[in-house]
Amino acid sequence: MIEHVDYIVRLIGIGASLMLLALIVANEVRTHIKIPLIGMIIGAAGYLMNSTPLMMATTPIDPIIDLLSISTPFWIWLFARRLFEREPEHRMRYTAFGLLALGWFIGNFLPSTWPAGFLLLHFTALALIGDLIRIGVFERDDDLVEQRRAIRLWLPLLVGAQAASILIFELFELAADMEGQLPLISVINSTIILVLVLFSGLAVLRTDPELLGETAKDAAADEEDVPALDLSPSETVLHDKLTAAMDDGAYREPGLSIAGLAALLDTPEHRLRALINQRLGYRNFSAFLNRHRITEAREKLSSRDDVDLPVLTIAMDLGYNSLPTFNRAFRSETGTTPSEFRRLAITDGTVELEGAAVQN
Repeated sequence: MIEHVDYIVRLIGIGASLMLLALIVANEVRTHIKIPLIGMIIGAAGYLMNSTPLMMATTPIDPIIDLLSISTPFWIWLFARRLFEREPEHRMRYTAFGLLALGWFIGNFLPSTWPAGFLLLHFTALALIGDLIRIGVFERDDDLVEQRRAIRLWLPLLVGAQAASILIFELFELAADMEGQLPLISVINSTIILVLVLFSGLAVLRTDPELLGETAKDAAADEEDVPALDLSPSETVLHDKLTAAMDDGAYREPGLSIAGLAALLDTPEHRLRALINQRLGYRNFSAFLNRHRITEAREKLSSRDDVDLPVLTIAMDLGYNSLPTFNRAFRSETGTTPSEFRRLAITDGTVELEGAAVQN
Protein backbone atom coordinates (compact mmCIF):
# COMPACT_ATOMS: atom_id res chain seq x y z
CA MET A 1 0.00 0.00 0.00
CA ILE A 2 2.70 2.49 0.98
CA GLU A 3 4.50 1.81 -2.30
CA HIS A 4 1.37 2.92 -4.18
CA VAL A 5 1.26 6.17 -2.18
CA ASP A 6 4.88 6.73 -3.10
CA TYR A 7 4.04 6.04 -6.75
CA ILE A 8 1.17 8.59 -6.78
CA VAL A 9 3.23 11.28 -5.06
CA ARG A 10 6.02 10.78 -7.58
CA LEU A 11 3.61 11.03 -10.52
CA ILE A 12 2.27 14.31 -9.12
CA GLY A 13 5.84 15.53 -8.63
CA ILE A 14 6.76 14.67 -12.22
CA GLY A 15 3.63 16.47 -13.48
CA ALA A 16 4.45 19.54 -11.38
CA SER A 17 8.01 19.51 -12.71
CA LEU A 18 6.79 19.41 -16.31
CA MET A 19 4.36 22.27 -15.68
CA LEU A 20 7.11 24.34 -14.05
CA LEU A 21 9.38 23.51 -16.97
CA ALA A 22 6.82 24.86 -19.45
CA LEU A 23 6.45 28.08 -17.43
CA ILE A 24 10.20 28.65 -17.32
CA VAL A 25 10.64 28.00 -21.05
CA ALA A 26 7.87 30.51 -21.78
CA ASN A 27 9.28 33.14 -19.38
CA GLU A 28 11.89 35.73 -20.30
CA VAL A 29 14.65 34.21 -18.20
CA ARG A 30 18.28 34.87 -19.01
CA THR A 31 19.61 32.01 -21.14
CA HIS A 32 22.62 31.29 -18.92
CA ILE A 33 20.22 30.89 -15.95
CA LYS A 34 17.43 29.19 -17.89
CA ILE A 35 19.67 26.30 -19.03
CA PRO A 36 20.67 25.05 -15.53
CA LEU A 37 17.14 25.76 -14.25
CA ILE A 38 15.70 23.48 -16.94
CA GLY A 39 18.38 20.88 -16.22
CA MET A 40 17.54 21.04 -12.51
CA ILE A 41 13.81 20.44 -13.10
CA ILE A 42 14.35 17.63 -15.61
CA GLY A 43 16.87 16.06 -13.22
CA ALA A 44 14.38 16.20 -10.33
CA ALA A 45 11.76 14.50 -12.51
CA GLY A 46 14.37 11.90 -13.50
CA TYR A 47 15.15 11.22 -9.84
CA LEU A 48 11.45 10.74 -9.06
CA MET A 49 11.22 8.24 -11.91
CA ASN A 50 14.49 6.52 -11.12
CA SER A 51 14.24 5.94 -7.37
CA THR A 52 10.94 4.12 -6.83
CA PRO A 53 10.60 0.32 -6.80
CA LEU A 54 7.48 0.56 -8.99
CA MET A 55 9.51 2.10 -11.80
CA MET A 56 12.42 -0.27 -11.74
CA ALA A 57 11.49 -2.52 -14.66
CA THR A 58 14.50 -2.69 -16.94
CA THR A 59 14.08 -0.65 -20.14
CA PRO A 60 16.53 0.60 -22.80
CA ILE A 61 16.15 4.19 -21.55
CA ASP A 62 17.09 3.37 -17.94
CA PRO A 63 20.68 4.66 -18.32
CA ILE A 64 19.37 7.94 -19.81
CA ILE A 65 16.92 8.46 -16.94
CA ASP A 66 19.72 7.61 -14.53
CA LEU A 67 21.98 10.20 -16.17
CA LEU A 68 19.28 12.87 -15.86
CA SER A 69 18.80 11.92 -12.24
CA ILE A 70 22.44 12.01 -11.19
CA SER A 71 23.01 15.33 -12.99
CA THR A 72 20.54 17.14 -10.68
CA PRO A 73 23.13 18.30 -8.10
CA PHE A 74 25.27 19.74 -10.92
CA TRP A 75 22.38 21.78 -12.34
CA ILE A 76 21.30 22.98 -8.89
CA TRP A 77 24.87 24.08 -8.19
CA LEU A 78 25.29 25.83 -11.57
CA PHE A 79 21.89 27.55 -11.27
CA ALA A 80 22.72 28.94 -7.81
CA ARG A 81 26.22 29.98 -8.87
CA ARG A 82 24.85 31.94 -11.82
CA LEU A 83 21.92 33.40 -9.90
CA PHE A 84 24.38 34.72 -7.32
CA GLU A 85 26.76 35.91 -10.08
CA ARG A 86 29.54 33.54 -9.11
CA GLU A 87 30.11 31.90 -12.49
CA PRO A 88 32.41 28.88 -11.98
CA GLU A 89 35.50 28.56 -14.12
CA HIS A 90 35.26 26.31 -17.17
CA ARG A 91 37.69 23.87 -15.59
CA MET A 92 35.54 23.60 -12.46
CA ARG A 93 32.35 23.01 -14.48
CA TYR A 94 33.92 20.38 -16.71
CA THR A 95 35.54 18.60 -13.77
CA ALA A 96 32.29 18.46 -11.78
CA PHE A 97 30.19 17.20 -14.68
CA GLY A 98 32.97 14.86 -15.80
CA LEU A 99 33.15 13.17 -12.38
CA LEU A 100 29.37 12.70 -12.33
CA ALA A 101 29.40 11.32 -15.87
CA LEU A 102 32.27 8.98 -14.98
CA GLY A 103 30.38 7.71 -11.94
CA TRP A 104 27.28 7.19 -14.10
CA PHE A 105 29.28 5.27 -16.73
CA ILE A 106 30.98 3.04 -14.15
CA GLY A 107 27.71 2.33 -12.37
CA ASN A 108 25.77 1.48 -15.54
CA PHE A 109 28.34 -0.25 -17.72
CA LEU A 110 30.99 -1.63 -15.34
CA PRO A 111 28.90 -3.44 -12.70
CA SER A 112 31.89 -5.49 -11.55
CA THR A 113 33.38 -2.31 -10.03
CA TRP A 114 30.41 -1.76 -7.66
CA PRO A 115 30.22 0.41 -5.55
CA ALA A 116 32.96 2.62 -7.07
CA GLY A 117 30.62 4.52 -9.41
CA PHE A 118 27.99 4.94 -6.70
CA LEU A 119 30.48 6.42 -4.25
CA LEU A 120 32.05 8.71 -6.88
CA LEU A 121 28.61 10.09 -7.78
CA HIS A 122 27.57 10.72 -4.22
CA PHE A 123 30.76 12.30 -2.92
CA THR A 124 30.97 14.56 -5.99
CA ALA A 125 27.36 15.62 -5.47
CA LEU A 126 27.96 16.30 -1.77
CA ALA A 127 30.96 18.47 -2.71
CA LEU A 128 28.78 20.50 -5.10
CA ILE A 129 26.09 20.96 -2.46
CA GLY A 130 28.75 22.07 0.04
CA ASP A 131 30.06 24.66 -2.42
CA LEU A 132 26.50 25.86 -3.08
CA ILE A 133 25.97 26.46 0.65
CA ARG A 134 29.34 28.21 0.92
CA ILE A 135 28.55 30.57 -1.97
CA GLY A 136 24.97 31.20 -0.93
CA VAL A 137 25.37 31.68 2.80
CA PHE A 138 28.96 32.62 3.58
CA GLU A 139 29.29 35.12 0.71
CA ARG A 140 25.92 36.70 1.39
CA ASP A 141 27.43 39.86 2.86
CA ASP A 142 28.97 40.69 -0.53
CA ASP A 143 25.54 40.76 -2.21
CA LEU A 144 23.98 44.22 -2.55
CA VAL A 145 20.63 43.13 -4.06
CA GLU A 146 18.21 42.82 -1.13
CA GLN A 147 15.82 40.30 -2.71
CA ARG A 148 18.68 38.10 -3.79
CA ARG A 149 20.14 38.29 -0.28
CA ALA A 150 16.89 36.77 0.99
CA ILE A 151 17.11 33.98 -1.61
CA ARG A 152 20.65 33.27 -0.44
CA LEU A 153 19.21 32.25 2.92
CA TRP A 154 16.51 29.79 1.89
CA LEU A 155 17.63 28.43 -1.51
CA PRO A 156 21.03 26.90 -0.62
CA LEU A 157 19.88 25.67 2.77
CA LEU A 158 16.57 24.27 1.55
CA VAL A 159 17.88 22.63 -1.60
CA GLY A 160 21.16 21.70 0.01
CA ALA A 161 19.49 20.07 3.01
CA GLN A 162 17.15 18.05 0.82
CA ALA A 163 19.79 16.96 -1.69
CA ALA A 164 22.25 16.15 1.07
CA SER A 165 19.63 14.13 2.96
CA ILE A 166 18.92 12.06 -0.15
CA LEU A 167 22.60 11.44 -0.77
CA ILE A 168 23.38 10.61 2.86
CA PHE A 169 20.33 8.32 3.10
CA GLU A 170 21.39 6.42 -0.02
CA LEU A 171 24.92 6.06 1.36
CA PHE A 172 23.38 4.70 4.58
CA GLU A 173 21.30 2.22 2.54
CA LEU A 174 24.47 1.04 0.86
CA ALA A 175 26.39 0.66 4.12
CA ALA A 176 23.48 -1.15 5.83
CA ASP A 177 22.64 -3.22 2.72
CA MET A 178 18.98 -2.10 3.01
CA GLU A 179 18.35 -0.68 -0.47
CA GLY A 180 14.62 -0.45 -1.19
CA GLN A 181 13.67 -1.83 2.25
CA LEU A 182 12.52 1.46 3.78
CA PRO A 183 9.38 2.44 1.79
CA LEU A 184 8.23 4.98 4.40
CA ILE A 185 11.47 6.93 3.98
CA SER A 186 10.95 6.78 0.20
CA VAL A 187 7.46 8.31 0.57
CA ILE A 188 8.80 11.08 2.81
CA ASN A 189 11.60 11.73 0.34
CA SER A 190 9.29 11.98 -2.67
CA THR A 191 6.82 14.17 -0.74
CA ILE A 192 9.57 16.62 0.23
CA ILE A 193 10.75 16.75 -3.38
CA LEU A 194 7.20 17.51 -4.53
CA VAL A 195 6.90 20.31 -1.96
CA LEU A 196 10.28 21.69 -2.98
CA VAL A 197 9.36 21.68 -6.66
CA LEU A 198 6.11 23.56 -5.96
CA PHE A 199 7.62 25.96 -3.41
CA SER A 200 10.79 26.67 -5.39
CA GLY A 201 8.83 27.20 -8.60
CA LEU A 202 6.46 29.64 -6.92
CA ALA A 203 9.28 31.49 -5.18
CA VAL A 204 11.48 31.75 -8.27
CA LEU A 205 8.70 32.77 -10.66
CA ARG A 206 7.41 35.42 -8.24
CA THR A 207 10.89 36.84 -7.78
CA ASP A 208 11.71 40.29 -9.16
CA PRO A 209 12.35 39.83 -12.92
CA GLU A 210 15.65 41.72 -12.46
CA LEU A 211 17.13 38.61 -10.88
CA LEU A 212 16.22 36.21 -13.67
CA GLY A 213 15.50 38.45 -16.65
CA GLU A 214 17.86 40.24 -18.97
CA THR A 215 19.80 42.80 -16.94
CA ALA A 216 22.89 44.90 -17.37
CA LYS A 217 26.16 43.97 -15.70
CA ASP A 218 27.56 45.83 -12.74
CA ALA A 219 28.29 49.26 -14.16
CA ALA A 220 28.71 52.09 -11.72
CA ALA A 221 28.36 55.65 -12.86
CA ASP A 222 31.58 57.59 -13.35
CA GLU A 223 32.09 60.63 -11.19
CA GLU A 224 30.94 62.95 -13.96
CA ASP A 225 27.65 61.06 -14.13
CA VAL A 226 26.76 61.54 -10.47
CA PRO A 227 24.54 64.64 -10.92
CA ALA A 228 22.25 62.58 -13.19
CA LEU A 229 21.63 60.16 -10.33
CA ASP A 230 19.19 62.58 -8.67
CA LEU A 231 20.49 61.86 -5.18
CA SER A 232 18.60 63.00 -2.12
CA PRO A 233 20.40 65.38 0.27
CA SER A 234 21.33 62.55 2.65
CA GLU A 235 22.47 60.38 -0.28
CA THR A 236 24.56 63.26 -1.62
CA VAL A 237 26.34 63.64 1.72
CA LEU A 238 26.94 59.88 1.95
CA HIS A 239 28.13 59.77 -1.66
CA ASP A 240 30.60 62.58 -0.99
CA LYS A 241 31.94 60.72 2.05
CA LEU A 242 32.20 57.51 0.03
CA THR A 243 34.03 59.27 -2.82
CA ALA A 244 36.46 60.89 -0.38
CA ALA A 245 37.18 57.53 1.27
CA MET A 246 37.83 55.89 -2.08
CA ASP A 247 40.08 58.78 -3.15
CA ASP A 248 42.04 58.25 0.08
CA GLY A 249 42.54 54.60 -0.86
CA ALA A 250 40.11 52.89 1.52
CA TYR A 251 39.65 50.18 -1.11
CA ARG A 252 43.25 49.06 -0.52
CA GLU A 253 42.35 47.70 2.92
CA PRO A 254 42.73 43.87 2.81
CA GLY A 255 39.49 42.03 3.55
CA LEU A 256 37.41 45.22 3.45
CA SER A 257 33.70 44.38 3.81
CA ILE A 258 30.70 46.60 3.36
CA ALA A 259 30.21 46.49 7.13
CA GLY A 260 33.78 47.71 7.61
CA LEU A 261 33.33 50.49 5.06
CA ALA A 262 30.04 51.55 6.67
CA ALA A 263 31.81 51.76 10.03
CA LEU A 264 34.58 53.85 8.44
CA LEU A 265 31.98 56.24 7.00
CA ASP A 266 29.98 56.22 10.26
CA THR A 267 26.76 55.29 8.45
CA PRO A 268 24.27 52.41 8.74
CA GLU A 269 25.22 49.48 6.54
CA HIS A 270 21.80 49.33 4.85
CA ARG A 271 22.11 52.96 3.69
CA LEU A 272 25.54 52.35 2.17
CA ARG A 273 24.33 49.12 0.58
CA ALA A 274 21.36 50.93 -0.99
CA LEU A 275 23.55 53.75 -2.31
CA ILE A 276 26.08 51.45 -3.96
CA ASN A 277 23.41 49.15 -5.40
CA GLN A 278 20.45 51.34 -6.27
CA ARG A 279 22.28 54.56 -7.14
CA LEU A 280 25.72 53.53 -8.34
CA GLY A 281 24.55 50.35 -10.06
CA TYR A 282 26.65 47.64 -8.42
CA ARG A 283 25.09 44.28 -7.57
CA ASN A 284 28.04 42.99 -5.51
CA PHE A 285 30.34 44.84 -3.12
CA SER A 286 33.38 43.02 -4.52
CA ALA A 287 32.58 44.45 -7.96
CA PHE A 288 32.53 47.95 -6.44
CA LEU A 289 35.93 47.41 -4.81
CA ASN A 290 37.37 45.79 -7.92
CA ARG A 291 36.44 48.78 -10.07
CA HIS A 292 38.61 51.03 -7.88
CA ARG A 293 41.37 48.49 -7.38
CA ILE A 294 41.67 47.55 -11.05
CA THR A 295 41.67 51.22 -12.08
CA GLU A 296 44.78 51.77 -9.94
CA ALA A 297 46.28 48.47 -11.11
CA ARG A 298 45.95 49.60 -14.73
CA GLU A 299 47.76 52.84 -13.92
CA LYS A 300 50.63 51.02 -12.20
CA LEU A 301 50.94 48.37 -14.91
CA SER A 302 51.04 50.97 -17.68
CA SER A 303 53.57 53.18 -15.85
CA ARG A 304 57.18 52.96 -17.00
CA ASP A 305 58.30 54.07 -13.53
CA ASP A 306 56.71 50.93 -12.04
CA VAL A 307 57.83 48.53 -14.76
CA ASP A 308 59.95 46.47 -12.32
CA LEU A 309 57.29 46.36 -9.63
CA PRO A 310 56.17 42.69 -9.34
CA VAL A 311 52.54 41.96 -10.14
CA LEU A 312 52.23 40.21 -6.77
CA THR A 313 53.33 43.40 -4.99
CA ILE A 314 50.74 45.42 -6.89
CA ALA A 315 48.07 42.88 -5.95
CA MET A 316 48.97 42.94 -2.26
CA ASP A 317 49.20 46.75 -2.19
CA LEU A 318 45.67 46.91 -3.59
CA GLY A 319 44.21 44.68 -0.88
CA TYR A 320 44.06 41.31 -2.66
CA ASN A 321 44.97 38.30 -0.54
CA SER A 322 46.53 36.28 -3.35
CA LEU A 323 47.80 36.61 -6.91
CA PRO A 324 45.18 34.25 -8.43
CA THR A 325 42.37 36.35 -6.89
CA PHE A 326 43.89 39.50 -8.40
CA ASN A 327 44.39 37.82 -11.78
CA ARG A 328 40.75 36.70 -11.93
CA ALA A 329 39.47 40.15 -10.97
CA PHE A 330 41.78 41.87 -13.46
CA ARG A 331 40.82 39.54 -16.29
CA SER A 332 37.12 40.02 -15.49
CA GLU A 333 37.50 43.81 -15.76
CA THR A 334 39.90 44.03 -18.71
CA GLY A 335 39.67 40.74 -20.59
CA THR A 336 43.40 40.13 -20.22
CA THR A 337 45.96 39.19 -17.57
CA PRO A 338 48.00 41.80 -15.66
CA SER A 339 51.23 40.63 -17.31
CA GLU A 340 49.74 40.81 -20.80
CA PHE A 341 48.26 44.23 -20.02
CA ARG A 342 51.71 45.47 -18.93
CA ARG A 343 53.32 44.07 -22.07
CA LEU A 344 50.79 45.82 -24.30
CA ALA A 345 51.19 49.08 -22.36
CA ILE A 346 54.99 49.16 -22.16
CA THR A 347 56.16 47.26 -25.24
CA ASP A 348 53.43 48.03 -27.77
CA GLY A 349 52.84 51.50 -26.37
CA THR A 350 49.03 51.56 -26.41
CA VAL A 351 46.44 50.17 -24.00
CA GLU A 352 42.83 50.89 -23.22
CA LEU A 353 42.74 52.68 -19.87
CA GLU A 354 39.22 53.39 -18.52
CA GLY A 355 37.77 53.46 -22.01
CA ALA A 356 40.42 55.75 -23.58
CA ALA A 357 43.62 54.89 -25.41
CA VAL A 358 46.74 55.77 -23.42
CA GLN A 359 49.98 56.43 -25.25
CA ASN A 360 53.27 55.78 -23.44
